Amino acid sequence: MGIEKPRQSWAGLLNISFGFFGIQIGFALQNANMSRVFQSLGSSIDDLPALWVAAPLTGLLVQPIIGHLSDKTWLGRLGRRRPFFLLGAVLAALSLLAMPASNVLLMAAVLLWVLDASLNISMEPFRAFVGDMLRKDQHTAGYAVQTAFIGAGAVVGSIFPYLLDHWGVANEAPLGQIPDTVRYSFWAGGLALFAAVLWTVLTTKEYSPEEMRTFGEAADAEAPTLRALADRNTGGPFWWIASGGLLALATEQWGLEKEVYLLAMLLVGYGVLSYLAIRLARAGKGANMLTAIVGDFSGMPDIMQKLAVVQFFSWSALFIMWINTTPVVAQNFFGSGDPASAAYQEGGNWVGLLFSVYNGVAAIAALTLLPLLSRRIGKARTHIACLLAGAAGFASFFIFTSAEYLIISEIGIGIAWASILAMPYAILASSLPQAKLGIYMGLFNVFVVVPQLLVATVMGSIMKAFFPDQPIWTMAFAAVTLVLAAAAMLRVKVPGE
Repeated sequence: MGIEKPRQSWAGLLNISFGFFGIQIGFALQNANMSRVFQSLGSSIDDLPALWVAAPLTGLLVQPIIGHLSDKTWLGRLGRRRPFFLLGAVLAALSLLAMPASNVLLMAAVLLWVLDASLNISMEPFRAFVGDMLRKDQHTAGYAVQTAFIGAGAVVGSIFPYLLDHWGVANEAPLGQIPDTVRYSFWAGGLALFAAVLWTVLTTKEYSPEEMRTFGEAADAEAPTLRALADRNTGGPFWWIASGGLLALATEQWGLEKEVYLLAMLLVGYGVLSYLAIRLARAGKGANMLTAIVGDFSGMPDIMQKLAVVQFFSWSALFIMWINTTPVVAQNFFGSGDPASAAYQEGGNWVGLLFSVYNGVAAIAALTLLPLLSRRIGKARTHIACLLAGAAGFASFFIFTSAEYLIISEIGIGIAWASILAMPYAILASSLPQAKLGIYMGLFNVFVVVPQLLVATVMGSIMKAFFPDQPIWTMAFAAVTLVLAAAAMLRVKVPGE
């Protein structure tokens, strides 16, 4: 039994997660403005999901790899997680600085891919960093502070174009050009992101492998994973391959959106990699990245499996919101779906303000509402209540007729966002082996990314078939998926509650 980690002060909690403030500025600028950038460069609304596919696909590939590598890294004074914070911050800042120079759609799409990859390189280790640095009885506080910084960073990133417009910066541009409000926001965001991450790198000192052993949190967890993987039936991977093949045939037969082929390729790819990992484990080749990722994914703890279902539905709703809120608000509340019109650009700025509202609410709720509710009714019931508040927020888009009233909608969405960012991770951090915290957090991100890929590939087909030129119905889908997430949360039993 190891000794306890030292208890972190509030200053320590703030330093540990301050870098997330900058990372979320980058994500907020991306989420609130990339649909606007794409449409300004000539994309139609029907093409937006396809252009957004790069972002979640990048997270799907990058996060488990970075999680595995950060578990195995130790670079002396720079530490375990901080090298990845720094690398991702440099690349993300450069991407944000370059994005406004985009003059063709392909350039913007490529930069979105680079930006999202870079943000994921920085973000993934931050989730594990809280578990590394804090005692178990501080996990909830640690993730609450992280969520507050996420909310605060998103407020800054979301509201910046709106403020620049009110300060007289040009908010309109000819088709094929990006407005100055967006241009300057990306430049400022790149500098802020790098500075915030650098603050965490310089003000925190990670526990060395020797210190982690004294805490009883550095046991070798690879051998059980390899044994379990070697015992798996090789027939399982072929089911993944067959499922991918059937999906590709269905896409061809029914004329689905071409992006659905991407999902088919991912299913086939995972099946092939699973088969190779099982063969390597049986051959006694020892632990490697492939066997670790496949073995840990297939052998997730029960509570992680149940929370994964909750995450799947929760992030489906969020991705629907990020892709579609700008066209929904511009068309239904400002009267124009034309990206070159002043009304559309005004709607785009209002969406930035709305996004700042839900993120600001999340920052406040993380430090006030969530701790209060979790003490009284437990983490699981708190998450259920917050998810239902978000569902009500999305549903209210059909009730309100004035854009100003959508601020009320964003309050419910902000409460849900706070809980989605904090509660699942607080529940998991105390349940996962510390030696594999990075890879498990990276694998948990699969259930953040897969629903985004489904939304990006399937939602376009659904909208074309049933609701052509009526993007507001995407808000109904978002409301329903959050209700499903709340229902799935009923199956999660938190120890001690």
